[in-house]
Amino acid sequence: DTLKGLFFLVAEDNELNAEILSEMLDMEGAGCEIAENGELSVERFLRAEPDKYDMILMDVQMPVMDGYEATRRIRASVHPRAADIPIVAMTANAFAEDVRRALDAGMDGHLPKPIDMNAMRELLGHLREGRGDA
Repeated sequence: DTLKGLFFLVAEDNELNAEILSEMLDMEGAGCEIAENGELSVERFLRAEPDKYDMILMDVQMPVMDGYEATRRIRASVHPRAADIPIVAMTANAFAEDVRRALDAGMDGHLPKPIDMNAMRELLGHLREGRGDA
């Protein structure tokens, strides 16, 4: 029940990947809104009420604006949740330098694609423990 009731902003340019992830979250009792690129994800986050999204799942390779730049813009914004909303990188590359680059951009964690729900639950648990609201 780690994901039950949560609402995610998902930045994913691949329609099939977005659909699959949306279905997987739905089966976990969570919801999501899909943004097709980094720029749209930044816009949606900045317009959102502070409690709308519980977490952002950020594909790192997208057209218009990549996930690293989108994360930097979110973190630099004046949005009330800019500093503390969990942002998790989603990438087909799980090399150490990719993980480091995600963390350097201001992301809180990294999930390799295809997304594994057990790995997501585990990461979410760690993020919550780290924030002290588990």
